[in-house]
Amino acid sequence: METAFEKIASTLKGKPAKYSRFMRFNKHKMQPNDKRRNVCTRCNRAEAHISIHGLNYCRECFREIAEDIGFRKYGKEA
Repeated sequence: METAFEKIASTLKGKPAKYSRFMRFNKHKMQPNDKRRNVCTRCNRAEAHISIHGLNYCRECFREIAEDIGFRKYGKEA
């Protein structure tokens, strides 16, 4: 089932000027705090996201693979 946005976009395909104007003002704009931007690359989870050093993992996936990618644990338990 097509959404209203897709229906209008498909009808305007033959009219490039109107189509470009429609896409400029009506396409989804990624917000700075948009959850879809920060998702885990392993499990596609948006919560508890670690993006430092370009990791892009959730905290659970990071704990599973931290030693494999070169992180070491420091502290009393180490």
